[in-house]
Amino acid sequence: MSMQRRRFLRHGLTAGAALAAGFDAHIAHGAALPRRHANDVIELGPDKVKLSRLAMGTGTSGFGGSSSQTRQLGVKGIVDLVWFGYDNDVTFWDAADQYGSHPHLKAALKHIPRERVAIMTKTHAKTYAEMRLDLDRYKQELGTDYLDIVLLHAVQEADWPTQRAGAMEYLSEMREKGVVKTHGLSCHSLPALKTAAKTPWVHVDLARINPMGVAMDADPATVKEILRDMKSKGKGIIGMKILGAGKMRHRVDEMLSHALAMDFVDTFTIGAESIPELGDLIKRIPKASQRGWPS
Repeated sequence: MSMQRRRFLRHGLTAGAALAAGFDAHIAHGAALPRRHANDVIELGPDKVKLSRLAMGTGTSGFGGSSSQTRQLGVKGIVDLVWFGYDNDVTFWDAADQYGSHPHLKAALKHIPRERVAIMTKTHAKTYAEMRLDLDRYKQELGTDYLDIVLLHAVQEADWPTQRAGAMEYLSEMREKGVVKTHGLSCHSLPALKTAAKTPWVHVDLARINPMGVAMDADPATVKEILRDMKSKGKGIIGMKILGAGKMRHRVDEMLSHALAMDFVDTFTIGAESIPELGDLIKRIPKASQRGWPS
């Protein structure tokens, strides 16, 4: 995509992204709330990694080395998508080995300064040796000599610090050397989430959160209580499944309002599957942030 074309897209975010007129009774009205934007610069967690409030996900239905984005868009489509986000100062890229999206982001980096974007990726490694091999491969696949965030991926077991001690040790060493800026995990069970809250090694947690409890580790009230505790301990919190794994796309304004009202959630990832969808999210976020949601 040419620079001229990307400038046109930046200033031409669809006026057709009309905000939903009616929210249901769960939404609070009239409160003086801060106006937030997709491109707000956030300093995440104790390592203060700088990134945008909105992350561009590349792993909707991500499994077996592919995802909705890689299958539908291919390399060029994802490159165009993240370039569009970059031109609108959305600079947080959410990847994983499981999604197969590393080569796509490598192609995008050919025309974007590496230091201007934050890249998060994820690993299923458990041992020191597995983590070393994964990290070396990820850097090659992404075409970078460092990674901003590396997470242990889709963790379910309560005793994951014991089972994954070797991988944790290697990531800690790489953080000390500056090869990884920060580390943590993505939780896929309530026991794993509870353990993450009390584990100092976790600097960043990627947590499933939406008001309907869709594809979550527990009911929203329980998850929120744990995430508040994490935040009070200085951990960085990234929300995922904001649209309920796509099931709540028809109520996007409500879902965004919920995500933006949680002051203990620093940033969140949504896997847009087209430039118009990403542009629509960018346009909706400021107004959604002022709608509010009961805590």
